[in-house]
Amino acid sequence: MINSKQSSKNQSSEPTFVKISDSVSLRYERSGDGPPLILLHTIRTQIEYFRDLVPLLAKKFTVYAVDLPGHGLSSIDTSEPYDEPYMRKNIITFIKALDLRAVTMVGESIGAVIALTTASDVPDRIKAVYALNTYDYETRYGDGIRRGNWFANMIIGSLQVPIFGPIAAAIATPWIVRKIMGGGYADPRKLPADLLAIFFKTGSRPNFHYVERRVLAVWRSWSKARERYFGVEAPVTLIYGEKDWSRVPERNRTKEALKNARLYTLRNTGHFSAVENPKEVARIILS
Repeated sequence: MINSKQSSKNQSSEPTFVKISDSVSLRYERSGDGPPLILLHTIRTQIEYFRDLVPLLAKKFTVYAVDLPGHGLSSIDTSEPYDEPYMRKNIITFIKALDLRAVTMVGESIGAVIALTTASDVPDRIKAVYALNTYDYETRYGDGIRRGNWFANMIIGSLQVPIFGPIAAAIATPWIVRKIMGGGYADPRKLPADLLAIFFKTGSRPNFHYVERRVLAVWRSWSKARERYFGVEAPVTLIYGEKDWSRVPERNRTKEALKNARLYTLRNTGHFSAVENPKEVARIILS
């Protein structure tokens, strides 16, 4: 079921909501014209994360940038786990609700993991997968983010502490969010202030911090997702920033878990490659 006004086909983007279930609605924007391509963002971000990548991909594809459950302006349900299976289930329902076929999946971080597991579950609907900086290697709470810098290690680690964790999440300032996210950039100065402001405003939504902490708390589900990679039939392109949080053996392990994968490394790029190096990401996808 699709809600809200539909824009004309010639408009550059169409903000729309899809009702996935009685408790879940996902916001997305459609841009461009061509075969379908779905963009799935990182934890703590939203579809605006891809604002520099979408115009480049929309030259060849109809791009569907989706707010993951509980993120951006998508609905929040505090009874849900927000683990990998839950996210995957809702993205598959999104694909079926719009009856998308021969889809190119592009995801960053947890979005990359969801793109791969979705391709495993509905191989008949997926044409190709581009997985950017897969977040599938954690061995502890917030492991990947905590590798960014000492400040991220301290703050993210504290979120798991009972009572204190929810308070710490709720009182985070823009400076704190910038410092933590900066650990995901080869050059932290490339995190745009206005984009950070969008993320921070969204983070002020009621119950948003429940989702934020839940995605971190279910860290085992992101690592366990690798067990589903064997079912991916579509060709996969793994793209890692040279300065991504993942380590080279972890990247190779992911590649080896896939039947048909190639791997690129982007120089002078960190975990948030769609923001830090969108032109190179687009070049690989469009080539």
